[in-house]
Amino acid sequence: MSSDLWILTASEREAFKINKEDHLSPILATEAAKVLTGETENTDTKENKTEKDGWTEHQEPLLLQVIASELGIEVEDIADFELNLFDTQKAALGGVYSEFVHSARLDNLASCFLAVKGLVEYATEEGLSEDEDISLIAMFDHEEVGSSSATGAGSPIMGDAVKAISAALNSGESNPDLYGATIRRSFVLSVDQAHAIHPNYSGKHEKGHAPKINDGMVIKRNQNQRYATNAITGFLVREIARKSGLPPIQEFVVRNDCGCGSTIGPIISSNTGIRAIDMGCPQLSMHSIRETMGVCDCK
Repeated sequence: MSSDLWILTASEREAFKINKEDHLSPILATEAAKVLTGETENTDTKENKTEKDGWTEHQEPLLLQVIASELGIEVEDIADFELNLFDTQKAALGGVYSEFVHSARLDNLASCFLAVKGLVEYATEEGLSEDEDISLIAMFDHEEVGSSSATGAGSPIMGDAVKAISAALNSGESNPDLYGATIRRSFVLSVDQAHAIHPNYSGKHEKGHAPKINDGMVIKRNQNQRYATNAITGFLVREIARKSGLPPIQEFVVRNDCGCGSTIGPIISSNTGIRAIDMGCPQLSMHSIRETMGVCDCK
């Protein structure tokens, strides 16, 4: 197994710099297809009959044909689309003892999976019968590009949900006092993957805060408020882990000479006033097409 690093200084980011326009264009087909099919530049195919409507003629004809074929429709029926390229290779176990999970998009589908799994198990094991609180999961779009969208964490979704819940607890009537009490009693766990220490780049981690794969969850802290964790929320989660018999929570703090990424934790906390903590599972190769985390951290 060989994993890359994604904790870089400004100069290192410049050295790794890729021009998104010149270097990341997908390859859809080659000229060899024309040789194999006998087509020539003058062949009167569907792509040459594309109707000019101000949009269709600016799309790649072969791509439109592929989409139409997959959907079982005609090219003319396509009004618009949103497409993303992603790795289709299945996840796999690795390491001598199969202790690693190699997969695309572990950041942050791993946290989404664990959250859903935990809530389902809690609900099916009669945990709700004596629960006086509201347990919910919120999974947002566009976290990696800023969260500023109608379906991102920067939208009113979370605040509106809390207002609706507080109103439902008051026979459908809105009550500012009840809403304020609900906010004060709420707690957000912003669960996103964390940078595990890389054996080949151990100097990239702050000496006293170097999370290890397969060693349990990680609390993430940053004094510039890039993470939402504070002394109170950190203590609460450590106590929850202790009382639940979980391994001691690890801590991640970025080096002082290195920039720090952020999460939806500060966004939700500042928009709603709900106390929050940033935490997650340790992993390597974050944001790479193939990421790596520990099997034990998935349980």
